[in-house]
Amino acid sequence: MSDVAIRCEGLTRRFGKVVAVDDLSLEVRSGSVFGFLGPNGAGKTTTIKLLTGLLRPTSGRAFIAGEEIQVERVRARGLFGYLPEDPVFYGWMTARELLAYAGHLFGIPDRVLKPRVEELLDLAGLKPVANRKVGGFSRGMRQRLGLAQALVNNPPVLILDEPASALDPVGRHEVLALIQRLRARDGITIFMSTHILADVERTCDTVAIIDHGRLLTVADQEELRRRYAVPVFTAVVAGEEADIRVLHARLQSMPWADHVERSNDTLRVFAVNEEAARRELPAVITASPVILLRYEVGMSSLEDAFLRVVGREPAKRSASGGV
Repeated sequence: MSDVAIRCEGLTRRFGKVVAVDDLSLEVRSGSVFGFLGPNGAGKTTTIKLLTGLLRPTSGRAFIAGEEIQVERVRARGLFGYLPEDPVFYGWMTARELLAYAGHLFGIPDRVLKPRVEELLDLAGLKPVANRKVGGFSRGMRQRLGLAQALVNNPPVLILDEPASALDPVGRHEVLALIQRLRARDGITIFMSTHILADVERTCDTVAIIDHGRLLTVADQEELRRRYAVPVFTAVVAGEEADIRVLHARLQSMPWADHVERSNDTLRVFAVNEEAARRELPAVITASPVILLRYEVGMSSLEDAFLRVVGREPAKRSASGGV
């Protein structure tokens, strides 16, 4: 396989007047964990359906491991595993039977398939329940079984649509831990759509952000932070509610403040001029009747960077030294 596992060239899909995916062009490196990030309704699932051949593009092309999806459909389908957001299985099958069934659909001979099924059950942590009927599985167990099923043909590319979005904390932890184990496997590429930033931070090397069907940016996590992060000054205070409200408004009016977020007794000041904020912010707080309990200086998070990319951060005002 080449250095590029997935390639999209001007990929577009329209549903009547609605443009769900709009001229999408991107490349995914082989061996990477690629986070396809965007708000709900951004076009992530439609893109995945185009990549897997479940939808035909209105225009443009998509390639998996060098094979064009709509031209070499049969060959391309053997090159990826796919886990939809809400997988549905035959509830009367056991986990072992379901994986064997999936392997037979790929034409894998029994001498190869039997050890492969046991390997995948072990990888997914389902060995102890391998002979239980899938209908009794929790959602997290079904997601792990879905990941195992997607790997049964040992594909070089794994495509996951919101793999942990609807899980409880235990199920989400189990699925993300499995994805982290998969990333250590030689050569496999994982393309994972999600709207949960914490999942991206935990698992992904590279992040693409999509909104309203259009690709906004592609970068690794650190580059994304470097591009869009701003200094953040965090102050935890105590005092009367009215005094804290006045301080919030006062900080928001400062020319070096981009915007100020408040959560109960915590104020986060996003600065457009770090030097001026460092010099003046402590004085503004100490001039207030509130008591300063804690004061920290850092950089904005991946979540803040994401909101800036999609243009959904609070309105900013121009100031010298702006980002």
